[in-house]
Amino acid sequence: MHKLLSFILLFCSPLIFGQQLETVDFTKIEATITPDLASKSIKGTVTVKFQILKNTNKVYLDAVDMYHPSLDAYEDGGIEVYYSEHKIWLHSDFEAGYEYQITFDYTATPKQTLYFTYDQIWTQGQGKYTSHWLPSIDDMNDKIEFDISVKTTDSYTVISNGVLAERFTQVERLAQFKKKYPSVAIDSVMNKEGIAMNNTAVYAFNMEHPMSSYLVAFALGNFKQLKTASKSGIPLEMYFRPEDSLKAEPTYRHTKVIFDFLEEEIGVPYPWQDYKQVPVRDFLYAGMENTSCTFFSEAFVIDETGFNDRHYVNVNAHELAHQWFGNFVTETSSEHHWLHEGFATYYALLAEREIFGEQYYYWKLFQSAEQLKALSDEGKGQSLRDPKASSLTFYEKGAWALHVLRERIGDEAFQGAIKRYLTANAYKNVTIEDFTNAIRQETTITIDDWEKDWLQQTAFQSEQAYASLVKSQFMNNYFEIAALRATAIEEKSKTFERVFTFPNDYIAQEAVYQLALEPIQETMGLYKKAFDTKNLMVRQAIVSSFDKKIPTPLINDFMSLLNDDSYVTQEAAMYLLWQNSNVNPVDVLNKMDGVVGFQNRNVRQLWLVLSLVTEGYRIADKKEMLEELRSYSHPKYSFEVRELAFNYLFEINQFSETEILNLANAMTHHNWRFKKFSRELMLRLAKEDGLKISVKELLPKFPKAVQAYLEDKL
Repeated sequence: MHKLLSFILLFCSPLIFGQQLETVDFTKIEATITPDLASKSIKGTVTVKFQILKNTNKVYLDAVDMYHPSLDAYEDGGIEVYYSEHKIWLHSDFEAGYEYQITFDYTATPKQTLYFTYDQIWTQGQGKYTSHWLPSIDDMNDKIEFDISVKTTDSYTVISNGVLAERFTQVERLAQFKKKYPSVAIDSVMNKEGIAMNNTAVYAFNMEHPMSSYLVAFALGNFKQLKTASKSGIPLEMYFRPEDSLKAEPTYRHTKVIFDFLEEEIGVPYPWQDYKQVPVRDFLYAGMENTSCTFFSEAFVIDETGFNDRHYVNVNAHELAHQWFGNFVTETSSEHHWLHEGFATYYALLAEREIFGEQYYYWKLFQSAEQLKALSDEGKGQSLRDPKASSLTFYEKGAWALHVLRERIGDEAFQGAIKRYLTANAYKNVTIEDFTNAIRQETTITIDDWEKDWLQQTAFQSEQAYASLVKSQFMNNYFEIAALRATAIEEKSKTFERVFTFPNDYIAQEAVYQLALEPIQETMGLYKKAFDTKNLMVRQAIVSSFDKKIPTPLINDFMSLLNDDSYVTQEAAMYLLWQNSNVNPVDVLNKMDGVVGFQNRNVRQLWLVLSLVTEGYRIADKKEMLEELRSYSHPKYSFEVRELAFNYLFEINQFSETEILNLANAMTHHNWRFKKFSRELMLRLAKEDGLKISVKELLPKFPKAVQAYLEDKL
């Protein structure tokens, strides 16, 4: 009977998928889960509350490859529970107007969405679906209150949605039980319930408001935290690995400023109980706006020097803005995805303007306009209403649409429309029409042509963008310098002298890029002036654009770049100086020994390679240097570190059996770009003659999936 009913449910399921939202409203899911790092599996107990809207005899939760530990189906309180390949079915005579509750267990070994990265576990639900690790609803139009509890060893920290309501260990809970019931034999209770006296800890989180299932998340690892509070009193928690304690401040710099600014600018209080941020290993994207707990790539964990090159500020502001635009109000479908990404991009840009100034704001608008115009000129422009539009369209064109709209209707009407739009649709799902209706209620200025030009047209409105940019005197000054590209150097040298006397980051950079197109004999004096600005961005432009032999009078200037507070500059300068015949490479290498660089160890890894191939340099240390470089290919390092190491090892032909096996491991990595890179490199290695051991010889030691892939390709 159970198997027959399961078959019927599966056969009929396409007919009821679209109707389920009209039939049932899942209101609350309470889950206690136990992830296991060793087996890369998860088990859990889930209590589901749901309101029946129309009489029915079956409803479902999305649950991919989840099963009861020992049963295919069972009955609990008059509700029959069935496990199928992609659903957990609840079967009973459900009556409209009644609320029901069911508790069930499950176990799963997720192939995606729940990721195990060496010593961390974390989730990524957007685009991959939470239903791979937690029974839930993949349709973002069903908003549910989730209360997640996670069991793990007490050496780990767990972060999830909502406030940490309670944290306790098994030992503490049993001690409380014994104190409350002194006559009960604890040992017999433990044996009966299968409880072990161990170091298990439970983190119990509480949410107060509903959200779409793709925003449910947890991260588990060895973390410490910084704590502060917003001006409005919202707790702000910023996590980091213990070994990164000195990087915590530069990584999270301006966080409170961003939060306070967005809350005031948006005009609607932050809609959740607290806000947490967690850097995780091998993350799939820059960041993800899980409700009240953003996860982001640990590549953004930087020190004081790294902050000057690739700080977390933009991602920080973007993901926080999503807590309103995406989490508080959520699109009904991908046709309205602009309401998430365009808004988050725009408000992040406003936050950056607050921190870095007006020129920075207009420069970033100009940069994105250049990209969008190029795409549009190629006939590849896309509408903001296109559900399959690119990230560039949803993010950057979306931000431009809001920038132009605000200029058209004014600050007061724009902010009033935003506030009206958010408050009217709090914790609900929205369409673009919900936003445009809010605009029309706040202004008498027509927006019909704006809708046509910016929401419906595929072409980027470059003329409107230019008209907006030239309202900035800074951009006018930049365009004047950029217009000199075809002008002879002798005609613009006086202008460039003035530019370098009073340097502006972006304008002086443009002047440097133009110098790179001219003979060095005619520009040496201007290069001297550019060096003397002491401006990090100007000096970085010099080394990134210089592709000539360094003249003797400029050697000391170029050597000084090795002292700049920029890992981008240091890396580029080290390589440029090392390969230049006018410079002693030993002096360069000695100067840069010990510098690590970004999270991917960019400076250190380049230093190791250059040291290894420099004849006569520290001969006694070369074996140790090679072993260090090879070690960075190991899975204990992030994919950013490993990819760089693999590239360098290939370039200097230093793959041993261990590194080939590490590369085979990388071919199964969850990050698709890294996996693709690893597969392509392995195929190139397979064709190399100089390897000490061939790829084909090692094939039996590779993971089965890798073996199958290579046997097919080779």
